[in-house]
Amino acid sequence: MLFDMDGTLVDSEKLWDVALQELAAVYGGTLSDEARRAIVGTGMADAMRIVHDDLGQPERDPRASADWISARILDLFRTGLRWRPGALALLRAVRAAGIPTALVTSSGRSLVEVALDTLGRDSFDAVVCGDEVGEAKPHPEPYLTAARLLDVPIERCVAIEDSPTGVASALAAGAAVLAVPAEVPLPPTDGVHQVESLTAADLELLAALLNR
Repeated sequence: MLFDMDGTLVDSEKLWDVALQELAAVYGGTLSDEARRAIVGTGMADAMRIVHDDLGQPERDPRASADWISARILDLFRTGLRWRPGALALLRAVRAAGIPTALVTSSGRSLVEVALDTLGRDSFDAVVCGDEVGEAKPHPEPYLTAARLLDVPIERCVAIEDSPTGVASALAAGAAVLAVPAEVPLPPTDGVHQVESLTAADLELLAALLNR
């Protein structure tokens, strides 16, 4: 099992909204809804490029912006991280069944370490962070890396994602994909099974996705 984090397991996209809008305000602007939707599921470098372009300030240093966002989101994660509906129950069921499990996220390691205080460090056999791979989602590398770390063929893995970027990454890697939209609607896509909430997902559904 391969779980995305932001918007899939935890309701953290709203916290990213806070941090991104605060950064835009520091720069004297307001982030557009279109830019915010485009950021969902991306890595930090791409996210900062989108922010700068949206504000009409492409000359800004992406590293400085990323450092500001990282510091702010760490504070927000420590106090406001909440599970998405059905996520904790499904993760517990997967672990109780002894299924190899990885967290595959575009977030950086420092942020993930804080999130693991909520998610549980024993909930995953492997953790793949956005700043620990050469190519971020939508590239297949994050999911291929997770499957390799679990020593499970990617074709025998189910990836659970909430964003178009993450879905594209998992599909390109060759995983079966369960999509659960959060902040951004997901269009119907061949090879992707979509549910409104992880309350509708169980081990039987995950097994069925692998046997299609």
